[in-house]
Amino acid sequence: EAAKADPRPTLICTKTIIGFGSPNKSGSHDCHGAPLGAEEIAATRKQLGWEHGPFEIPQEIYAEWSAKETGAAQEAAWDKKFAAYEAEYPELAVEFKRRVNGELPAEWEEKASQIIADLQANPANIASRKASQNALEAFGAMLPEFMGGSADLAPSNLTMWSGSKSLEANDFAGNYIHYGVREFGMTAIMNGIALHGGFVPYGATFLMFMEYARNAMRMAALMKVQNIQVYTHDSIGLGEDGPTHQPVEQMASLRLTPNMSTWRPCDQVESAVAWKLAIERKDGPSALIFSRQNLAQQPRSAEQVADIAKGAYILKDCAGKPELILIATGSEVELAVKAAEELTAAGKAVRVVSMPSTDAFDKQDAAYRESVLPSDVTARIAIEAGIADFWYKYVGFDGRIIGMTSFGESAPAEQLFEMFGFTVENVVNTANELTA
Repeated sequence: EAAKADPRPTLICTKTIIGFGSPNKSGSHDCHGAPLGAEEIAATRKQLGWEHGPFEIPQEIYAEWSAKETGAAQEAAWDKKFAAYEAEYPELAVEFKRRVNGELPAEWEEKASQIIADLQANPANIASRKASQNALEAFGAMLPEFMGGSADLAPSNLTMWSGSKSLEANDFAGNYIHYGVREFGMTAIMNGIALHGGFVPYGATFLMFMEYARNAMRMAALMKVQNIQVYTHDSIGLGEDGPTHQPVEQMASLRLTPNMSTWRPCDQVESAVAWKLAIERKDGPSALIFSRQNLAQQPRSAEQVADIAKGAYILKDCAGKPELILIATGSEVELAVKAAEELTAAGKAVRVVSMPSTDAFDKQDAAYRESVLPSDVTARIAIEAGIADFWYKYVGFDGRIIGMTSFGESAPAEQLFEMFGFTVENVVNTANELTA
């Protein structure tokens, strides 16, 4: 009663005894991880004075706990209240139903696709975290249900857009939550928002700090709820902050989590596609992984733009059958393209595959996967500034991987990329060795 009367949040602490009532096992771990057993159950019933059979609930206790009657009354009152609201504000009622049902605006597909086409037609060499912010700006105008936030890193994650308004204790009209330095709390709260319905929740932190939120993201995948996470500063490319802040194994961990959709775009177009698909995905979480450093936009046909949604596609191709396939994601796509140009000039038939989302690619039919990665082309090199071992799935044991096999170091990004072998020279040398 005291807690109800106090407007402040209240924490009520109660002390309990594990296995209460069990005469021989209460207060010990013996009643935690194993059944009590028939004899101890009988002894416990006797000690508690419980004379009813298994799963038998006395009527007076059931009636005390049952909320059916109260719930039915509350539902009827709500239905009556909403019917009156709908009669007085029909357009707002339609919008309310749309949001609560998780439906996107009628013009969503047409306008979102046009936004992506316009980005392809107007190249910009920007960091993918900035491309993410631009996507928020473009899509946010259509989505009043956006409920954004960041774990005290909004200026770095670039997750606030012109329509963002802070949610405050005395003003619930906001659509952006400043979670503070609490990645787990942020992610768990977003799960609750998603389960409530009516919102499209997104949060943000550095990719390295997803470690603090891992179990909440896993629960989002397990519960099949929408939870969009913007993970920036995605590799050794963040530079001088050093190995404590430089993610290595995190992308592989996210990709290996069931029902998690993970995207690492290479430019503003792939970034917008990733955002569009994350917004449309209602049955699981999405991890959108973005760079700190600027990335070159890649030229594409309309067909290639459409194929981005398939998770992997042919970005650059050769005449006829390729003798070598370079597979890359994010900031390393530009590197793969430059290496392919040098190899092509030397007479090699090279294909470059951009693979922003391995899980999306894995869901494609066998014919499409074969068209991108022909099974009879075994000379393959995967290039990603993340843990190398993940990529054997796509290059095979006879392929090569230019990736990370250790933690990073503290130095400017360009020096680190050279130190760890993310250079045109190393890709070309690896290709020549593989195809010799």
